[in-house]
Amino acid sequence: MERNKPSNRRKARSLLVQALYQWQLTGADIGVIEAEFFTDNKMDKVDTHFFRELLHAIPRRVSEIDNAVAPYLDRKEGDLDPVSRAVLRIGAYELLFRIDVPYKVAINEAVNLAKSYGPSEAHKYINGVLDKLAAQSRQVEIRASRSGG
Repeated sequence: MERNKPSNRRKARSLLVQALYQWQLTGADIGVIEAEFFTDNKMDKVDTHFFRELLHAIPRRVSEIDNAVAPYLDRKEGDLDPVSRAVLRIGAYELLFRIDVPYKVAINEAVNLAKSYGPSEAHKYINGVLDKLAAQSRQVEIRASRSGG
């Protein structure tokens, strides 16, 4: 299996939204949630390394992620619906800590997750928030892409 194949990462992100949603609502142990997902889902076409990394890292760094996103929200983080919160955390984690993922990919994938799982129009909000976060956290990459390099 090609672990880094885009469709395998996309499937990992899709499962991450569900796993983080469950974690946010239940407060269940991440290890338990991980075991449930590996038992209940077909994982052969999922980038499981990526899934596991983000599933464990996002809860561990949730305060740091939420603090990085907070300046770009027009409401309190706790007022976001749980799906949008999960999607924002995935996108923000990728922008902040996965420099190997191009900023445009991180934002686009989050927007697509919001379109698939979030409430109506959530994708526009998530796009705006992550675009502002990228402008702050990926300045060099953005400048290089705009100058054609």
